[in-house]
Amino acid sequence: MKKRTHLYVGRKNVLTWLMALCMLGSAVTRMGIVGMKGTDSSPEVWSQIVLPIAAVLLYALICIFDGKEHFYKTAIPVWMSCFYFGILVSRLGWGRLTTGAFWICLLFFALMYTVLTSAATRRAWLLVPMILSLAASIAYMRTVGLFAVYPWLEKWALPDFLMLVGWLLMVLGLQVHPAGEYHPTWGDRSDGRRLRSQSPVDQVSPYIMVTRNSANNLFEDSIEISRIERYIRQKRKEGLTGFGINHVLLSSYVRGIAKYPALNRFVSGQKVYSRGEDIQYCMTVKKEMSVDSPDTVIKVHLNPHDTADQVYEKFNAAVAEVKNAPLDSSFDKVAHIFTMIPGVVLKFAVWLLKTLDYFGLVPQFLLEVSPFHGSVYFTSMGSLGIPPVFHHLYDFGNLPIFAAFGCKYHKTELDADGNPVDRKYVDVKFNVDERIVDGYYYAAFFRYFKRLLAHPEQLDLPPETVETDID
Repeated sequence: MKKRTHLYVGRKNVLTWLMALCMLGSAVTRMGIVGMKGTDSSPEVWSQIVLPIAAVLLYALICIFDGKEHFYKTAIPVWMSCFYFGILVSRLGWGRLTTGAFWICLLFFALMYTVLTSAATRRAWLLVPMILSLAASIAYMRTVGLFAVYPWLEKWALPDFLMLVGWLLMVLGLQVHPAGEYHPTWGDRSDGRRLRSQSPVDQVSPYIMVTRNSANNLFEDSIEISRIERYIRQKRKEGLTGFGINHVLLSSYVRGIAKYPALNRFVSGQKVYSRGEDIQYCMTVKKEMSVDSPDTVIKVHLNPHDTADQVYEKFNAAVAEVKNAPLDSSFDKVAHIFTMIPGVVLKFAVWLLKTLDYFGLVPQFLLEVSPFHGSVYFTSMGSLGIPPVFHHLYDFGNLPIFAAFGCKYHKTELDADGNPVDRKYVDVKFNVDERIVDGYYYAAFFRYFKRLLAHPEQLDLPPETVETDID
């Protein structure tokens, strides 16, 4: 995949704060002349006051608080400002041809700003002459056109030029992240990086199979656990007293992603994304093993480099936090808020969340507590004493894989010499979204997953190599 240049601005850069000062000055001076003649009509207030003030403040906030990773988002307030200038020019009555030409220049500037700051090129310096040209055009427009028609508008020149000076300062303060690193750009989500190198068939399939439950495949297998049980006993002797089969299965899954990283993808908004090395494991737990005990959900952030001991520590820490907390978990608190909303309004709220999720706009704190957003969901039927079920995938959220394993059972089989032997098994069942990878990839992963379970001692050491899904 083509390497992309990532531009950013730092808070320690003096030009960043000079830009913010210019933007604040633009907003303050514009608000200071709100009461002037010609600003009484509501449409004019929105287009000539609210729009540019919102644009300059948004530009400054993005640069200061998010300029390190998402400077490209400053294109949004730049587009807002260009529309403001375009509406301003449309008031002159210069004729359709002249006004149309000015609109085209503004749109070209906004488009070039978007392209040059979207982590694709090192030619951001081209914005300097473009901003100076735009400033010259605005100066000509005001001195020759607007001031002659509307003399009172002369006082409005200062906010506009402070805005343009702020842009210029910020472009001069741009820096380039070290080569080889990837940083977010348009189309990425806060919880995943969009895949841009898929085959046409893979790109079209999410539009044909729109929901996860229309694109799911079911897989089941039986795992002989003699070695796993010996491994568990050994780990408990080493001090991991709560170590169990759930930790072995989860550690093997994490190690499998180290070799087959594409399983850590998800589909959202008919696009495929990769979580990279952030494996988000979700599981339902009970504070007490009783019928009346309420369920809650944990989410554990794992890494392909993790060993079995590290998985154990992270998993048990999350479970202990839920079981020992006197109050509800973050997930329970958010769910409780939704229960307080009337049914019709709740239906609208869920629709709104789905719409925001489609465009990747759900706030990060909601993604963190949501059990519907993650890499894999494990459920233990063994702790309930029943076989595993094929659990459905959720059409809300983006979780692509749901795994269940059941209770242990004995099975009499014949060994290589034809003698009957007693073996112990656990059944596992997976429900997977076939849009993230093809069947061959899934088959390779599950073969490797089963080999790891046959030799679980491999999980004590970090993987020799960790493959990357996309460069």
